[in-house]
This record gives sequence, structure tokens and C-alpha cells, in this order.
Amino acid sequence: MKKSNFISLDSLSLQEFDENSELIPLMTPEDEEEINNEELPETLPILSLRNTVLFPGVVIPITAGRDASIKLINDANKGSKVIGVVAQKDESVENPTAKDIHETGTVARILRVLKMPDGNVTVIIQGKKRFKVAEVITEKPYMNATIRDVAEAKPAVNNKEFSAIIDSIKDLALEIIKENPNIPSEASFAIKNIESNSFLINFVSSNMNLSVEEKQSLLEMDNLKERALSTLKFMNVEFQKLELKNDIQSKVQMDMSQQQREYFLHQQMKTIQEELGGVSHDEEIEEMKTRALEKHWDEDVEKHFNKEIAKMQRMNPQVAEYSIQRNYLELFLDLPWNEFSKDKFDLKRAMKILDRDHFGLEDVKRRIIEYLAVLKLRNDMKSPILCLYGPPGVGKTSLGKSIAEALGREYVRISLGGLRDEAEIRGHRKTYIGAMPGRIIQSLKKAGTSNPVFVLDEIDKLSNSNQGDPSSAMLEVLDPEQNSEFYDNFLEMGYDLSKVMFIATSNSLSTIQPALRDRMEIINVTGYTIEEKVEIAKRHLLPKQLKEHGLNNDHIKIAKPQLEKIVEGYTRESGVRGLEKQIAKMVRYAAKNIAMEETYSVKISNEDIIEVLGGPKLERDKYENNNVAGVVTGLAWTSVGGDILFIESILSKGKGTMTITGNLGKVMKESATIAMEYIKSNAEEFGVDAGIFEKYNVHIHVPEGATPKDGPSAGVTMLTSLVSLFTQRKVKKSLAMTGEITLRGKVLPVGGIKEKILAAKRARIKEILLCEDNRRDIEEIKPEYLKGLTFHYVSDMSDVIKLALTNQKVKNPKKL
Repeated sequence: MKKSNFISLDSLSLQEFDENSELIPLMTPEDEEEINNEELPETLPILSLRNTVLFPGVVIPITAGRDASIKLINDANKGSKVIGVVAQKDESVENPTAKDIHETGTVARILRVLKMPDGNVTVIIQGKKRFKVAEVITEKPYMNATIRDVAEAKPAVNNKEFSAIIDSIKDLALEIIKENPNIPSEASFAIKNIESNSFLINFVSSNMNLSVEEKQSLLEMDNLKERALSTLKFMNVEFQKLELKNDIQSKVQMDMSQQQREYFLHQQMKTIQEELGGVSHDEEIEEMKTRALEKHWDEDVEKHFNKEIAKMQRMNPQVAEYSIQRNYLELFLDLPWNEFSKDKFDLKRAMKILDRDHFGLEDVKRRIIEYLAVLKLRNDMKSPILCLYGPPGVGKTSLGKSIAEALGREYVRISLGGLRDEAEIRGHRKTYIGAMPGRIIQSLKKAGTSNPVFVLDEIDKLSNSNQGDPSSAMLEVLDPEQNSEFYDNFLEMGYDLSKVMFIATSNSLSTIQPALRDRMEIINVTGYTIEEKVEIAKRHLLPKQLKEHGLNNDHIKIAKPQLEKIVEGYTRESGVRGLEKQIAKMVRYAAKNIAMEETYSVKISNEDIIEVLGGPKLERDKYENNNVAGVVTGLAWTSVGGDILFIESILSKGKGTMTITGNLGKVMKESATIAMEYIKSNAEEFGVDAGIFEKYNVHIHVPEGATPKDGPSAGVTMLTSLVSLFTQRKVKKSLAMTGEITLRGKVLPVGGIKEKILAAKRARIKEILLCEDNRRDIEEIKPEYLKGLTFHYVSDMSDVIKLALTNQKVKNPKKL
């Protein structure tokens, strides 16, 4: 075989290939004539190509991965460098045989063999002339076959039709290169510089976007004119597709809005997130739909949820509303729609729990047990709304936990003290930035059930502001007729609160809105007696403090007499918070000595109490003697329980004016005026000289002037004080009184009776005078609290004087 004039790449190195190198050797007519005159060898090694067709004159790179192909290339490269290249009929066949390859192929010359790092071999080959496989001789280690030449019918040199086809191919090829952005513009120079007509046809056919079968059909055409015409047809189709594609892209690009652009960017970002292991927005929505199938909500809620999640699917995830919508739907899924904990109806067990956690409070415990009993009989009963009203430290808030345990319900507590924004109760509209549901809905989400025990702490301390009135918002929450459809602004739907057991706590009823107070069942949690405080300290407070300080019962022992001394000498309160602090000091005293390995008295004595707590700060209220006229003991109610109150009055020469001191409120001053006027109008009945009122000034004083005092309870006390002053008669010994008076001489009932009686017992009072209508309050008090007391019930002021004053004159009576 004569030496070919093909451009050889053997002498070139890879480093010399730059962007200016002529990588595609262009075949001249002389080269074509020389190739046509070459004789084909009788046999050739056959390289089968999966998805490529090689045309004569064209240079292409081939990557060989099959062992047989690599061996064929290596053997040929060492020898003549000439091989036969044939396209496979089915590219999926891994080891092709004679029946798997096309009959027509192209003789090729190996220009360069490159070994890749992955073990594959890339070979650059150039087609020479066509051939047909006569017979496959061997298939191992690679295919060898005998071949025969294929004659090519070429038109005459001066054939005008063929020349026109060639010109059309050139022009159309240049147009395609111009329109297609993926083809470099340098390709147009190659087209213009091709002189050989057959090479131009082969070059264009090789580079067109055609299937293997279409390219093979072109290669098999023996008539060059027909091949040129077919090539032109394929080019026209490709050019029309390219024009249409560019036209569509141009229109789409013009019509694409910013939102569409963001959508495509988001799709790319979603793919990136998935690659990085993140969760896509579609997966998030599907997860929500899966969770929704497990919910027990009714038809309206389900319909609303499906509508909102469909709305979320239509949203662009990059807009701000998307995150708001997602938070909204997550709240929907987190809320315990129609999920209820099962109530425990073991009333004896419930009673044991309440007794275990709280000493006393019999009224509250009885009401809870009553509620449980009714609920046991009627499962559909709406939960009551209780308001525990009483002084601080008596266990109102902690009672909620015990009730929750007794019922077997979840416990939720929210503090309403100082709350001044209505949105804290009802939530914000979800359109606002930072919108959240109200405290009620948030707490139900936290509880996980729709029937928890819900403690509304310090409901009397709700305040108003320009953000609305929270106490008015609570009306819907605490109305059993309305709260089955409680509307939260964020949720935008009614939520059933009728199964929730609301327990409100309050120190004062006067600051609670009347409409709100009307919706609750008020239970008065009164203060503890000394005996109850001692028992609470022994059962609850001391064990709790020992545990908190890391001690046990063997480290410190405080007997009941010493506990009573702490209660009387160091605390003045209705509850036990102050008592707990004093016990904590005693426990710390023991803890310090144990830590420092010092000796101390395990059994606490009175001397130890004085050593640790100092001298008694609050001595017991003491009854004063009755040797002075005009000094009477009254009973008063304070926020920390009952107290005794002394009313003092004195006469001085003057013109009959009355002065009142002691930081008294308006009501108390009015009581003094009423008492004075009543005495003036009934002076003869009381044995008072009417002339005294014009000759003497009267001064009424209530000691502890720094403490504000008000209320009607001191009416009878002031009356008794003034009559004693004007008559100089002794007040009955060890007597205290309380009650309101009228100008007609009637005695009216007052409140806080239990606290006042406890104060009287502390002061060693033996007899108590009060209104006849207060008899029912006395009957409700446990008999042990009344031990040692005598009660006198009155309905008229004259009865007060008969009972309160003796006929004996005071020591050193004033001569009037």
C-alpha cells in the first residue's frame, strides 16, 4: 500500500495542541484522488463503534473501553495503523459478532493513541475510503474480516445540478453555524476552505445531528449526487428545527417574568438542596399531608386545612408569605384537635391526692370531688370555670397541679399578671410580621390534649392599655356557652375549649371585671389557722426544704411547739410563704454546720430559733385592758389575713368638733360620723348628757397610722368607743367586735369572718360580738377553730351597748 499523504499527528505532542492549532485536517482533491487510487488490503481488523459512523476524510476521536477494542488499537498502532471501522446495529451489545455490525464501513488510519487515567484508550482516527465486509475470519481476540472495495459513482465535473447542490450545502452549513450557538464560528472557515466536494458532503454528514441509522444510510449510498441531495434534505430539516427553536426561545425569553425567573432559580436551588441532603419544599408539603391523615379533626377543619395547603403549593417558596403559611399549617398540625386524655374517675384516689398535697381547703376539695362525681355520671358535661380567691401563699396555684393529677389530665399554667395586650389572649392576624397565636392556643399546643387543667394565674392583675382590654378578651374564653367556638385571630377558626377545666386564681375580686367575675364560680380560699400552719410546716414545708438542701430527717428535727413559735413570732400572713422562708433559714443553719463539720443541736430548741432567726419580729396581737374609757377592740380583715384593731377616743374642752386620725379611708370616716350622730339623737337612751356635745371636742384615733385602713367593719366598734367615752363606763373584758352600722340604728353583716376569728384567738379574745346575719358564717367554720370563744349576735345598736358596756365606771373616770 502506497504511503498516504494524510496529515500525521504521530510527531506532535499533546502540549502543542492549543486553540490556534488546526485540529481538523482538510482533504484536498489531490488527496482524494490519491486515496481512491490506493489498493485496499485483503483483511483488516474490524473496530465496531457503538454510536458513531465514520465518513471518508473525516477525523474523529474514539474512546475504547472494551478489552478487545483496546487490544485491536494497540496491535494496529504498532503495525500498519490501518483498521476497518464499522457501526454496530445495536449499541447495547457488549461483545458484537458478525451479525451485530453493519456491512458497510470505512477504512481508517490511526493518527494518535492516548491512554486515559481511568484505563480507557482514546484514539484519533481519520477515514480513508469505504468498504464492505466480505467475511468475518476471526472474532477472538478481536474481529478480523476480509473486505472488498465499494465503487462510488461521481457526477461529471461540469454537472450544473450537482454544483448547485454543493453550493446549497455550503450556504446552508454556514447558516446553521451562524444560528446554532453551540457550534463555534471558526467552523465556517473550515466549510469555506473545503475544496473536495465528496469531503464536504462527508464532513457535513458526520457533524449533523442525525441518528446512527440515518448516518449509516448516507454512508451506504454509492451515488455521490444522491448522497449530496439526501444530505441537503437532512440539513434543511435541521435548519428549520433550529430556526423554530431559536424563535421559541426568543419569545419565551421576552415573555418570561421576574417571578418565572425566580421559579427556575428556585428549582435549581431545590436540586442543590437535595444533592446536599436537605429537604425540598415539595417533600415538606407531602410530609404535612401525611401528618394530616393522622389527625382527628372534623370536616370543616379538614376542608380549611386542604384549602390552605393547596394555597401553599401555589406559592413561590421565596416570598415572605410562604414561611408565614408554613408556620400556620404547622400550628394546625400541632394542635390537639379532638384529642382528649381519659379522665380518672376514682374519687377516693382523687381525694387522697388532694389531701396529700394540701392541708385544709375543705371547700375547694369538696367542689372538685363534686365535679368529678358529676363528670363520672355524665361524660359530656362541660368543664366548670372555678376562681380560687384568697390571700397570697395559701396554695391556690399549686392546687391546680393536684387537680390535674387527680383527674389524670395535663397541667397548663399561664400567668396573667400585668398582661395588657388583647393579642396575648386572642393572637395576631397572621398577615402581620411576627404574628403568633394567643397564649390559650399556644398552651393547648404545648399540652397536647384538648382537655387539660388550665390555671389562669393572677386574673385580678390583668391591666388595660391602648392595645385593648385583655380582661374583655377573657370573657369568651371563660364563658361555657361561648368557648366551644373560641376564635383565635391567628388560627382564623373556632377552637373548642369547652372540655378544658379552667381554674383562675385571684387575690382580690374588686379589680376583676364584673362580667368576667359573673362567668366564674368563686371559691374563697381562706387563710390558715396557727394549728394548720404548724401542720403544713411539719407535713410539707420542712420535708421540702430538707430535700432542696440535700438533708434528711436525721439532720434536723423541729417539734410542733418550736414550729408554732416560728409561726407566731416571725410571720404575719394568711398563707405559708413567709413561714417556708423561715424554715429554710433553720435548715441552712443545719446544712452549714454539717458542711463545716461543727457540732450543733439536731433537735431545735427555742434558744436555737432565737440564735438563727433573731428575736421575735412579730409578737402576738395582745388584748389591752379595759381600764381606760373609749378604748375598744375591733376585728379587721387585711390582705394577709385577720387582725385586731384598737379604736381610741378622747374628749377635750372645745366647741363640739370631731377629729378622726389614723390614715382612715372615706368609709371608715363615714362610720365614725354615723356613730356620732346616732349617739346624739339617742343620748338619753344611752345615759349621755346632751350638753357634752357642745362643751367638748371628740378625737377618734386608730393606731398604726402608717397603715391605710378602710371599710365599714369598724362601725359598731366606733359606736361602743364613743358611748364608753361619754359615759365613762368600762368595756366588757376580753371582748372584740365587728359589724357595720346604719343611721337608723341597725347592725349589718360584714365579710372575712373566719380570718377575724383567727385573729381574735391569737389575741386571747374570749367573746366576739357580731351581726345576727353573720351567724351562718360561724356555722360554716370547723368547731375546733371556735373552741374557747363565745359569740353574741346583735341586730340593733342598742343591743351592742347593752352587751359591750358594763355598769362599772373606769378607773379614774373623767368628770363631765
